[in-house]
Amino acid sequence: MLTALVLMPVVAALVVLAVPRKRHEIHLPLGVVLSLAPLGLAAYLFWQFEPVAGMQFVVDVPWYEPWGIGWRLGMDGISMPMVVLTALLVPIALGASTAITKRTREFVVLTLLLEAGMLGAFVATDLFLFFVFFEAMLIPMYFIIGVWGSDRRIYAAFKFFVYTFFGSALMLASIIAMAVIHSSQTGAASFALSDLANLDLTMGAERLLFAAFAIAFAVKVPIFPLHTWLPDAHTEAPTAGSVLLAGVLLKLGTYGLMRFNLTLFPQASVDAVWIMGALAVIGVIYGAVVAIVQPDLKRLVAYSSVSHLGFIVLGIFALTSASLQGAVIQNVNHGLTTGALFLLVGMIYDRRHTKAIAELGGLQKSGPMLAGFFLFMTFASIGLPGLNGFVGEFLVVIGSFPTLPSLAVLAAIGVILAAVYLLWAYQRVFHGIPEGENATFPDLTPREIALLAPLVALVLLIGLYPNILLDRIAPSTEAVLDQVQAVTDYEVPYPGRLVDVFIPGEG
Repeated sequence: MLTALVLMPVVAALVVLAVPRKRHEIHLPLGVVLSLAPLGLAAYLFWQFEPVAGMQFVVDVPWYEPWGIGWRLGMDGISMPMVVLTALLVPIALGASTAITKRTREFVVLTLLLEAGMLGAFVATDLFLFFVFFEAMLIPMYFIIGVWGSDRRIYAAFKFFVYTFFGSALMLASIIAMAVIHSSQTGAASFALSDLANLDLTMGAERLLFAAFAIAFAVKVPIFPLHTWLPDAHTEAPTAGSVLLAGVLLKLGTYGLMRFNLTLFPQASVDAVWIMGALAVIGVIYGAVVAIVQPDLKRLVAYSSVSHLGFIVLGIFALTSASLQGAVIQNVNHGLTTGALFLLVGMIYDRRHTKAIAELGGLQKSGPMLAGFFLFMTFASIGLPGLNGFVGEFLVVIGSFPTLPSLAVLAAIGVILAAVYLLWAYQRVFHGIPEGENATFPDLTPREIALLAPLVALVLLIGLYPNILLDRIAPSTEAVLDQVQAVTDYEVPYPGRLVDVFIPGEG
């Protein structure tokens, strides 16, 4: 089923490509309909997923046996939420792209190929295959930004490509080095994650390989100070590009740190806890402070991503059960809330053709429904109790305190700053007396409400009943911690287990 999940968007892209270019009115609706097939399969896999550790729905077919490369796929509690999120955001992003009227066929095809790459990266358990999918995503996103973006789209697309390609080159060299080491130790090359996790590495080699993987994923997240490509890419990308970039592509960085760095290099990960935690918290504070002074609404949301993703990285390297589960669920939460905010900013831009906060104002009077959705997602993003953002941020902060108490306190300040920049932006954009074009600002259409409704429903569902995800996430994050403890001197501190946070002594 995982093979079908990865190949469905490719087949859909071929179907759209077969439609004549002059039938531009068909391309987007057809793309939306075809993208519902991977969503349906992802939903089925979600309900069939067992809340146990280890990979499920495993596929292991030799691809090139002399090099030990295989078509190896699997899904556990760390990757499963991201698979479902990816499959959900693609049809929403396509449905929000009605403003794109030129080369619509190519746009839809590239978006579907991008989906195939994203899904493949989340389920690949062969490092060479993961690298192929990881790199394959660069090309569609490069063209989505470079062809359908705003005025500085070429600059933003080139910067995005250079940064991520540099990180990928380091990772490829490390993957090849690990396969060579495996061959020297066992007599056979292998790129399987399960095989490479058992390598006997010297401490120097482990730290070097950890650094190469960490840089590659730090660029993708991005972690301060490797973040400078992100605001430009978000600002210049079309709405669909921003939604998928924030909702999914950036999460490949946080996912990679958890899946590969903690699994392959446990001792180096333990040694790097303070370094990675400090960089994460710098990103939390820096992203929030810079967001406060942004005059461009879309750029403000972009810097909010830098801040919120810092929370996720902190949760990963705090190395407690609560923090890891918080990091995984916050991956999903950020994709839902920030993806929705980019959708709403795109809807404002389609009507007013400006993202400058100073040129907006009073939109609540002429567009009350849009204002309501924006305020709801603002509350979710700043972690209002009862909404999804609260769950992830609470688990990260409470889980980080036993190992990184000072950094956890500093990260909590980022929650306050998030309220400052988002609520202040909301006040300037939606309150006041509308003038000029703002006075005749059209409200949301039924199509736009339909695109936002599932995101609102999931924000509420996760906020009120987080166990729908946590029950499935917990066994996999516990397995990661158990592996780290088994091969290092690290011990999960009290209250490291999630149950100890709420029921002391029961863990």
